[in-house]
Amino acid sequence: MQNFNEAGLPLPLMRSLERMGFTTPTPIQAAAIPPALLGRDVLGTAQTGTGKTAAFGIPMVNTLLGNPRGSALVLLPTRELAVQVMDTLIQLLGDSRMATALLIGGESMPKQFQQLKMRPRVIVGTPGRINDHLQRGTLVLHDTRFLVLDETDRMLDMGFHTQLEAIARYLTAQRQTLMFSATLPDNILKLADRYLTNPVRVSIGSTTATATKVTQEHINVTDEEKFPRLLKELQERQGTVLVFVKTKWGAEKLAEKLCKQRLRADALHGDLRQSQRERVIDGFREQKFRILVATDIAARGLDIPHIEHVINYDLPQCPEDYIHRIGRTARAGAEGAAVNLLAPKDSDKWRAIQRMLDPQAVHAPRPVAGGKPSGGSRRRNRRPQHWQQKRSIECYVA
Repeated sequence: MQNFNEAGLPLPLMRSLERMGFTTPTPIQAAAIPPALLGRDVLGTAQTGTGKTAAFGIPMVNTLLGNPRGSALVLLPTRELAVQVMDTLIQLLGDSRMATALLIGGESMPKQFQQLKMRPRVIVGTPGRINDHLQRGTLVLHDTRFLVLDETDRMLDMGFHTQLEAIARYLTAQRQTLMFSATLPDNILKLADRYLTNPVRVSIGSTTATATKVTQEHINVTDEEKFPRLLKELQERQGTVLVFVKTKWGAEKLAEKLCKQRLRADALHGDLRQSQRERVIDGFREQKFRILVATDIAARGLDIPHIEHVINYDLPQCPEDYIHRIGRTARAGAEGAAVNLLAPKDSDKWRAIQRMLDPQAVHAPRPVAGGKPSGGSRRRNRRPQHWQQKRSIECYVA
């Protein structure tokens, strides 16, 4: 499929694609959409930021527009990703006036009850909240003909396997299922056997490849040198910056420290209420502040094109999350930079990341104390690959 005109899509959907500026499909869209339009199940993998939402959204909307009955369910790991996916699907639905429901934790249950009373045909949500509604009897899935599991590896990493199994019991066997995952470990393949029937396997690029236009920089520091080095990097760089840390408390603390340095910063983590999360994300998207300090809640689903730099103040616990973190920059063909501040205690995590990125590498360099790796204090790597609930920081210093 070279362009969307070849897909035989209905006119209302083509008009939506035109309004959204979609003309040429991305590789994952070109590979996944044709078999999905034929009603086949699809198991797809692709790098982050490659257009997976439209890859399942277009055939899903096509199915709904062509049938007066039946609904579609999209399951996602985080609230933020669910909100973004729903926004895209609403754009694809265009003027159809099809009812939708966004079922995520942190949102008002009465509001969700009201959405469900409208008999939505598009339901987007997180497994925990979807399961809550199923148990309450406020959501029924007997007519769900189209199922999407997106970022499936992340859902399993977050412990949603039990909820997914519970949801599966409410689904009819007569359905089309599309499953997308950035990686395909054994547990994902087992889940695919459970949900998919004779799927078309679609894989675009390496699942352990980083975005091609990200410049990776690795800087060895001691724990004491980390914050001063972060300040130096922030002062030397232009544009918006996403800083990843390990813990919720760490995100709050680091954002406060940056604010004290008269830097415009805020924090994003899982202890914020949904309304607070949305305020922080919207503020960052609108560039009301320059620096967002976040936990891995922002590693997937945060699609803000103007992010120019990602700084790993702490390395991720899971090597695969490194790819997703630095994939928040250099999106849609833009260029970006990723900086890793490596303390000696990060040795094992860093070696695991390097082995994932290049399984043929014999040894990855170990972080050393004193801020000086062999060859200097900075390594540039241009690899075109092959506590409680707290309010967020409101300290947008001009």
